[in-house]
Amino acid sequence: MIEIFYKSNGQMLMSQSEDMFRSLKMQDVVWIDLFAPSGDEKRAAEAFVGTTIQSRATAEEIESSSRFSETENAIFANTNFLIPGPEEYSMEAVSFIITGNVLTTLRECPLRSFTDLQRRMLAFPKMYPSGFRVFVSILEQRIDLDADMIELMSKEIEQYNRKVSLGEDINEEFLLDINQLQENTMLVRENIVDKQRVISSLLKSSKYPHELQSKLNVMLKDISSLINHTNFGFERLEYLQNTVIGLINLDQNKIMKVFTLVSLLLMPPTLIASFYGMNVVLPMTGTNWDWAIILGLMLLSFGMILLIFKKRRML
Repeated sequence: MIEIFYKSNGQMLMSQSEDMFRSLKMQDVVWIDLFAPSGDEKRAAEAFVGTTIQSRATAEEIESSSRFSETENAIFANTNFLIPGPEEYSMEAVSFIITGNVLTTLRECPLRSFTDLQRRMLAFPKMYPSGFRVFVSILEQRIDLDADMIELMSKEIEQYNRKVSLGEDINEEFLLDINQLQENTMLVRENIVDKQRVISSLLKSSKYPHELQSKLNVMLKDISSLINHTNFGFERLEYLQNTVIGLINLDQNKIMKVFTLVSLLLMPPTLIASFYGMNVVLPMTGTNWDWAIILGLMLLSFGMILLIFKKRRML
């Protein structure tokens, strides 16, 4: 699908047909959004902006030259957008191409930040005079969404910490949940650092409008703050994970202690029973009270071991 946002008589209009390029000029178009486009739509956009649109494979590469590059007429930027799921987060690569004042985006899945911005563009066209302004607005809104995700993860960490403090049931599943939250935190941090790299590269470019410099600097400060929050959240998760592992080890040690003490308590009575179970003549045998004598010896040995353990505070 293709969506072309262009200015006409002071208004912002949108068309979903690549045939619209025939009647439009470069100075009229603000944003070309390619959402899982067909081959014809992509070729029509490339012919209009006069440059090649990067493939998805190129957008997913992690090299600095692939994340941000410039030519004589265009700026190419690739960044990942985080998509939260019920349990796991996923990353979606998005390509941005700025030629003149026209922004072209290529993506393969629906994104909330794009949808919200498109509505605002149609409602307030004067706020988005160029593709650069649209590009910065997308990044700005994406940073706000990342901040919301970090806030939600902080609340989840507090809930896990409260469960541990209250002594609720802590098992292997609880530990796996913490591990998954750690993975999500790392993905959020990676996503934020990727935005930081793109904005820093944009500030070094000579093609961006200098009136956007203050906004870009504020965004970098916000990103630095979010990185600190994710680092702190990850440290809290590591501490919580170590605490949970320690509590699980303590429970296992208690169980092993019980088994060990029971074995030691039963060892002397078992030894006595083994002696008197042999088919030989032993002391205090040959009477009708053999069973009582043997039982008494067993109970006496059991009581002595139990008394020793209590004196040494092993019980």
